Amino acid sequence: MTSTIERAVGPQAPPRPSRRRPRSMPADLPPGAGRSRRTRALVITGLVLFVLYSAAPLWWVVVAATKSQSDLYTTNGLWFAENHLLDNFQQLFTYNDGIFLRWMWNTVLYCVTGTLGMTVVCVAAGYGLAMYDFRGKGVLMAFVIGSFLVPGALLTIPSYLLLNDIGMINTPYAVIVPSFFSAFSVYLAKVYAEGAIPRELIEAARVDGAGEYRIFFQIGLRLMSTGVATVFLLGFVGAWNNFFGPLIFLRGEEKWTVMLGLYHWLSVKIESSTDLTGLVVAGSIVSMVPMVVLMISMQRYWRSGITLGSLK
Repeated sequence: MTSTIERAVGPQAPPRPSRRRPRSMPADLPPGAGRSRRTRALVITGLVLFVLYSAAPLWWVVVAATKSQSDLYTTNGLWFAENHLLDNFQQLFTYNDGIFLRWMWNTVLYCVTGTLGMTVVCVAAGYGLAMYDFRGKGVLMAFVIGSFLVPGALLTIPSYLLLNDIGMINTPYAVIVPSFFSAFSVYLAKVYAEGAIPRELIEAARVDGAGEYRIFFQIGLRLMSTGVATVFLLGFVGAWNNFFGPLIFLRGEEKWTVMLGLYHWLSVKIESSTDLTGLVVAGSIVSMVPMVVLMISMQRYWRSGITLGSLK
């Protein structure tokens, strides 16, 4: 009797959930909209704070470069006073027989020469580690990655003794030659080569009779253009901001870099009564120009690298 009634009526359907919305959420908003708005507000607030934190020092330098020596200490540091920008630049380029221009030339020479050599060496090494299989490849890669853990300051004394034995101390080669080698750039080039260069393309070039050097220069470098540009840019920025190397290996004032020279002008205020803070601020503005020009001129390489996959 009971089974007959159950077959006739059928299993009871579960109760339908209530369609009522919580009172705190408006009826026209989808579920989770309040949480997504709060998350978006937190992200935007964090980005705004990060931009302010990054732009505030640059804003201060720009404002300070337009002030006279007395206005630097008597006016608001974040707003303009009387404009003395041209006078500051004229004093910067004529002080001590224009030694600042000499420092700028030295820095450009050291950075361009050293970074070009580093790019060629590190990109070729990364390409070789990515495209060739040989005995000891894993051990070599382990040494490359393990060298990240060695602080650069720890190698100061061995580097000094080595460069002193071969007669490079107090010469431009003491700054240029050590910058040819960068373990991080080798690792970056290897990772990029593995993702940008198909092995089938390399094998096809070999079948057609192309040599290894021709494959590297005509195929590998073109496909790695974005990675090469990144290695060059990171190396140039590091060489431009290099302070410890020139401080240890260079002696004469005529051979200093711009960073070492500006630091010397700041120390003059401590050692004597001469205050060169205005020249240091104006020199900081001028020293940023090559970085801005380099970033703008190399944008097309990243743009072409982003669209490379869509053209295959």
